[in-house]
Amino acid sequence: MASQFIERGETAVLVLRIIGLAESTYYARKKKDMLPNSQTPSGQRGRPCPGYSFTTAGQQVCDEQIQEWLLELLEGEEHVYGYKLLAQCLRDKYGLILDKKKSYRLCQELGILQKQRITKPKHPRRLARNHLITGPNQLWQADIKYGYVAGRERFFFVFSIIDVFDRIVVGQYRGHVCEAKHVVQTLIGTMRQRVEPGEPLPIIRTDNGPQFVSTLFGDTCESFDIIHERIPPRTPNMNAYIESFHSILESNLFSKMSFETFEEAYFELDKYMDFYNNRRMHGSLRKMPPVKFHGWVMQLEDRSKFYKAV
Repeated sequence: MASQFIERGETAVLVLRIIGLAESTYYARKKKDMLPNSQTPSGQRGRPCPGYSFTTAGQQVCDEQIQEWLLELLEGEEHVYGYKLLAQCLRDKYGLILDKKKSYRLCQELGILQKQRITKPKHPRRLARNHLITGPNQLWQADIKYGYVAGRERFFFVFSIIDVFDRIVVGQYRGHVCEAKHVVQTLIGTMRQRVEPGEPLPIIRTDNGPQFVSTLFGDTCESFDIIHERIPPRTPNMNAYIESFHSILESNLFSKMSFETFEEAYFELDKYMDFYNNRRMHGSLRKMPPVKFHGWVMQLEDRSKFYKAV
C-alpha cells in the first residue's frame, strides 16, 4: 500500500509516517523484492549453499558424495557419533574441509541426527512468591556485591544476608574470591547463630547467580530442609531489601573511600557494618537502627502493623 502512494508522487517519509512503517523496514522489503534470487531453494534467507566442499589437497567433493561417506560411517562403529565427530572422521579419513555447521545440515537432510539429551537440573528452580512476614527469621534475602581495592587494582566480593523484617544484615562474607562453598559456609554459620534449635528455618531468596544455582548450594538447602527461592531474571524488585542495602553500602562507603589494601577494605567494611546494624537510623524502622528496632518490636504484643507482604 505504501508503494502505491509513493508511486503517485507522495514523499516516502510522509507516507511511511502516516501508516506507521519504519523506513528501514520499507526499504529492506523493497530491496528484497528487487532481488528475487536472495532466497535459497529451501526458502531460507542468506547465501545459497555451494553444494560442494574441498579437501586439503584442493579436490572438489560434492555434497552427495559427502552424504554417502556419512552413511558409510554410520554402518560401522562410528554410528555412535554425532554430527561433530562424524565431521572429524571425514577430516581424518579424506582430508575433507568440513565444519560442524555443514555437517549438521547434511545430517539433517539425511535424517540421521541423534536426539539431543534432555538434562534435568538436580535442583529445579523454585520461583519466589509473596509471603506475609510477621517476624524475624522468616525470609532472608541474599546477594553478592563487588568492591574495589585501588591499591591492588583488584575487586573483592561481599556476600550479604538480610532479614527483611528487621533489616538486620545477619550474615556477611568478604574476600577476593566468592565461590559456592563460601556462600554455603556463611549461610550455615548465620543460621546457627541466628536461629534457635527447634525453630523453623527461614526461606532464602536469591537471584540466579552461579553460586546460588550450584549443586553445592542446592544440596545444602536440601539437606537442611531450607526453602530456596530464586527470583525470575531481570526482576531485582523481588529482592528489593538486599538490593537496597547494597545501594546504601555503595553510596555510604565504597564510593566515598579508596582502599589501598584488602585488609584496609575489610576493616572499613566491618566498621561500617557495626554502624549499620547498631547505630544507623533507618527511616522505615521508625528512625531506629535495625538491632534496636528488633528489640523494640519483639516486646510489642501486637506487631500486625509491621507485617510485610514480600
